[in-house]
Amino acid sequence: MALYVTAVDENSPAERFGLTVGCALLAIDGHPLNDALDYQFYTTPTSFSLEVCENEQHRTVQITKAEYEPLGCNFKTYLGDEKHSCANHCMFCFIDQLPPGMREPLYFKDDDERLSFLFGNYITLTNLTDHEIDRIIQMHISPIFVSVHTTNPALRVRMLANKRGGEVLDYLPRLAAGGIELNCQLVLCRGVNDGDELRRTLTDLLALRPQVGSIAAVPAGVTDYRKGLYKLTPYDKETAAATLDILEEFAQKCRAEYGRSVVYPSDEWYLTAERPLPPAEFYDAFAQLEDGVGMWRLYHDTFLEELENYTCLVLPHSMDVVTGTLAGPLIRECADALMQKYPQVKITVHEIKNEYFGGNVSVAGLVTGTDIIKQCSGKLHSDLLAVPEVMIRDEKGQFLDDITLEELGRALGCRAVSIPTDGGGCCKAMLNTHKRKTIKFKR
Repeated sequence: MALYVTAVDENSPAERFGLTVGCALLAIDGHPLNDALDYQFYTTPTSFSLEVCENEQHRTVQITKAEYEPLGCNFKTYLGDEKHSCANHCMFCFIDQLPPGMREPLYFKDDDERLSFLFGNYITLTNLTDHEIDRIIQMHISPIFVSVHTTNPALRVRMLANKRGGEVLDYLPRLAAGGIELNCQLVLCRGVNDGDELRRTLTDLLALRPQVGSIAAVPAGVTDYRKGLYKLTPYDKETAAATLDILEEFAQKCRAEYGRSVVYPSDEWYLTAERPLPPAEFYDAFAQLEDGVGMWRLYHDTFLEELENYTCLVLPHSMDVVTGTLAGPLIRECADALMQKYPQVKITVHEIKNEYFGGNVSVAGLVTGTDIIKQCSGKLHSDLLAVPEVMIRDEKGQFLDDITLEELGRALGCRAVSIPTDGGGCCKAMLNTHKRKTIKFKR
């Protein structure tokens, strides 16, 4: 393997020592360079030997620089190579359930330990070898996020449809012994890995404390596009409550023993079971917020805190806000509190049912422009429609169905804007609409 230089920073050590675009970086102090993590790790010291190939000529460059000073080389991708794709065929995989015709990158399944370290992406470990586990420990690539799902080897093979699914569970204690922090995810499938299997998994993972820093449990998402896939039954009020009982039982034991919950049910369990969500203290540092764990509570509390402390001028105005059905009651509650304090503000909340994906999909992040247009046409109470930023995931400002914010505004004949997803930011946006840059379209 080698890393091919695509650019060299001006006035950098790389420029000073004659590294140029197109040259290949082969090894540092005898350590092969496979990707950007190798590069970052081995270029940290003040001096090292760099093996380079340029114009088919090999040479060794003795580099000297300040400790932690960037060497100054850039590569085709931030990883130095391509993302590692997933080799599993999980029975609950959401990407396998996407509707046809969406943009190609959405169908790519990554399972890359580097993305886990850099961005908190979950990995299943089935892509890794003993050598790569050693590298993680040696470089102390920590924390990493692991999709465990079950610690029953045979069941994990079945759930991942990968014969390595069970054997790689041995990597967990090995990583823990190496000092790597593990944040674990359990996607629970009704009647498959819940109940007694869930108890087993939680017990096994907690035996790896303190290196297991958090365990998030989420229900499997089910869309209408499961033809030919394993038949999954969504959780209902009764089964969600039964699963929540187990998760809370273990969380309470952890709080008593470790002073923190460790086991964190996602918000959807509470909402499906029709139970109140825990206070902020339950979520500790909100370690698994991106997995929908504690998002409801954090939004609620920060919205009301911002509302209580807000001191700027609030002019009379009206606006419409869209969200998913899961967060609908929360957004409505917060909007009502805002209007009670500021009667000159009128906010209409629209809960968008996800017909694009169907099934039990209800989160705001998967709402599409198609559904918003269909369900809001002729029903807006103002000329301003606020869309949570989480719905606009593409750098071009597109929804998952490729509709842009501009196209949304044109279709509905309104001013279309995006607003922050966090509670405090959303509160400010609702109160400060007269200061926001918007795009207006004629009806």
